[in-house]
Amino acid sequence: MLIRHCVEQSNVDENFIVRDPTKIRHAVIVGGRIKAMSGQIDPASHLNLDYPDHKATACVIVEKLEVGAKAIFGGRGLAFAKVDPRSAFGHYGYVDYTQRLSDMIGSVKEARNLKKTGMISTKMEQRGENC
Repeated sequence: MLIRHCVEQSNVDENFIVRDPTKIRHAVIVGGRIKAMSGQIDPASHLNLDYPDHKATACVIVEKLEVGAKAIFGGRGLAFAKVDPRSAFGHYGYVDYTQRLSDMIGSVKEARNLKKTGMISTKMEQRGENC
């Protein structure tokens, strides 16, 4: 499974630059459509000059940011938009990636268990945190 940074077509300018990078989302694309999707990216990890390990630099363009939406294709496959490195990134400080990963794994496990009982919100969602 390949998880990609995705951006809605309406959030891309005529030069294929992402207008508002805070609206980028992680998604899984299967058969040219979004199969699964998370919430908006966290600028502290994706747009952070102090954390270069996981920058959102190129995003697959999709019609809409919703499950089932079509991906946009160009002459060589998926169409991509770039995040402008001069204006989109900032200094957000240190990011404890290990702790964030641990929290995310815990939230996924919790969500799976809660789905079985009919309750689907996770602790991260209740706190208002992005994935």
